Amino acid sequence: MKIDFNKNKDGLVPAIIQDVNTKNVLMLGYMNEEAFLKTKDTRLVTFFSRTKNRLWTKGEESGNVLNLIDIKLDCDNDTLLVKVNPQGPTCHTGTDTCWHEENNQSFGFLSELEQIITDRKDNPENESSYVASLFRKGINKIAQKVGEEAVETVIEAKDQNDDLFLNESADLLFHYLILLQAKGYQLNDIISVLKQRHN
Repeated sequence: MKIDFNKNKDGLVPAIIQDVNTKNVLMLGYMNEEAFLKTKDTRLVTFFSRTKNRLWTKGEESGNVLNLIDIKLDCDNDTLLVKVNPQGPTCHTGTDTCWHEENNQSFGFLSELEQIITDRKDNPENESSYVASLFRKGINKIAQKVGEEAVETVIEAKDQNDDLFLNESADLLFHYLILLQAKGYQLNDIISVLKQRHN
């Protein structure tokens, strides 16, 4: 790894810290060559603190260390992407990230859809909402819908109409997300089970 520590006069390169699991950016720090080597040697992320003018291992006082998983170098050889497993909050203010965001796993649009389902579940009085009507009918009706959509997906899988197969698959996934919440769970809970099986 040929890091260009000499590109800037201070000998520092930016180090973007990313949670290896959630993919969220946690903070930005700076490393000189000594900090980089210490990080690789100890497997604890170490920066060069510009305010303290010395090496600083994240969590040396708080205990909220950043366990090193991997380091990647960008195309210009002057910026590091440091993938970590954080122990506790990353920011000195006590928040998960230095942008005051929670370090939660996100599944893009599926997470947005889960939030909409949660809103419909929490506000079942919405008469025009299909999802709210399912929650009002209870777990048996929701489970029945998942079963129906699963059968329809299997039927379409055996035919040659890709549009129908994809639409039935979308219906199945949508109703499964509803069933998860009816049982008090979300996608993260299923991901945890899959990760345990993978290990």
